[in-house]
Amino acid sequence: MSQGGEAAARRTANPQDQGWAWMVLLAALLLQGLTLGFPCCIGIFFTDLQHDFQASNSETSWFPSIMVAVLHAGGPLCSILVEQFGCRFAVMLGGLLSSVGMVSSSFCKSITQLYLTAGFITGLGLCFSFQAGVTTLGYYFVRWRSLANAMASTGVSLGFTLWPLLSQYLLDEMGWRNTFLIFGGILLNCCVCGAIMRPVQLASGSLEQLPKPGQESETRAEEAQLSNGATSPHPELQQPSRRTAGFQVLQKYLAFDIFCENKRYQIYTIGVTWMMMGFGLPHVYLVPYAIQNGVEEHRAALLISIIGFINIFIRPLTGLLSGHRVFTGRRTYLFCLAVLLCGLSNLICVISAEFSVLITYCIILSVAMSGIGALVFQVLMDVVEMDRFSSALGLFTVLESITLLIGPPVTGFLVDITSNFHYVFYNSSFFLISAALFMGLSFCALDKKNRLKEDAKVPSGNPSRYHYSDMPVEPQPDSQSPPAVVHITSI
Repeated sequence: MSQGGEAAARRTANPQDQGWAWMVLLAALLLQGLTLGFPCCIGIFFTDLQHDFQASNSETSWFPSIMVAVLHAGGPLCSILVEQFGCRFAVMLGGLLSSVGMVSSSFCKSITQLYLTAGFITGLGLCFSFQAGVTTLGYYFVRWRSLANAMASTGVSLGFTLWPLLSQYLLDEMGWRNTFLIFGGILLNCCVCGAIMRPVQLASGSLEQLPKPGQESETRAEEAQLSNGATSPHPELQQPSRRTAGFQVLQKYLAFDIFCENKRYQIYTIGVTWMMMGFGLPHVYLVPYAIQNGVEEHRAALLISIIGFINIFIRPLTGLLSGHRVFTGRRTYLFCLAVLLCGLSNLICVISAEFSVLITYCIILSVAMSGIGALVFQVLMDVVEMDRFSSALGLFTVLESITLLIGPPVTGFLVDITSNFHYVFYNSSFFLISAALFMGLSFCALDKKNRLKEDAKVPSGNPSRYHYSDMPVEPQPDSQSPPAVVHITSI
């Protein structure tokens, strides 16, 4: 065979970083805009939903809270789905679920029905489509994986920019019920993106969904244990095997052992979980707050688009800046600074609700949000070992989804009993600033303690298999093999 023919054969056998991979990147970018960008527009319908269903601020805010919480908490379930059926199936199933959820929402007769349709069903569909799409991207890119992820993340900012403008236009022309019906059709395009993400056919002939040799051996060992327990003449011997298998599954997706032993992961998880109580409040209440203070509906919707538009440019720059070697080992403090700035920026809305002041607020908030979004998972990679990153991320996203769920309704209850929207921004500032101070001071104290130990040269024994260091973990370069199934959310 000629050299040209051999090169063509290699390209056909290994499509990574070339050819169809760039179509998959485009599909992943659109997916992130359709899924992660979608919840930002819900605040535009807040006033209309309140009026039609005669619901309070707290009752209405449960709808977007459930959607965002399920979007984050569904990560472990998505991982199981991907392992069983593959990424393409999960993306297309997610598109179908999100579409069915929004179409059903257009026929809802009560706000509680909206919790199930638009909240749970649509949120779960968005979770499946987004996280399976990110996993597929990791299989198609090896050399250019970092660049591909950075480019795909711009889809979130594009969604933040375009969804509010489209929502306000459709709401004015057709009302919220017909708008939700059209949204169902738009979200069905996630299935088109999933169809593009065909399984990777590697040179060895293996598909991306097949387990790695290590995973296969572990599975066989578990099956052998279960089969031995099942054929044992002593029924009491079955229970330990089942408990062991259940514990291994739990540890794979929810790493409680890391949380108990790794102090940095413990601090970071607690801090981000607390932060999420206030992080999503402006997205839900900024538009109603502006409208209540005399800002026209079109201009109020524009505020969310401004946040998304600035994110398009600031988030990649923040990612590049944080990757500089100057910030190696210091990204935790850079993240805390971004959270602190985000909390302080909310106090601007308390000063005045004039449109010019709100634009200034959106600019500062967008810069701070870009820092949080670019660093939140990078810091997590710095504080845990990469071979346990997937399970550490599972517990991380489940815990933060709890506070994302209860934050807006609790704040809405305060607004209901006080009739003062300022409590939205007071609450947001309190949770963000306190989380930033907790993480910053805790990391500082832990680093100081570690430096004292190093200076004293205290000898340490051999670490056990599941011993986790309190020192920052240096980020590892991309592996040449396809990644394990990782469920990732973006902020």
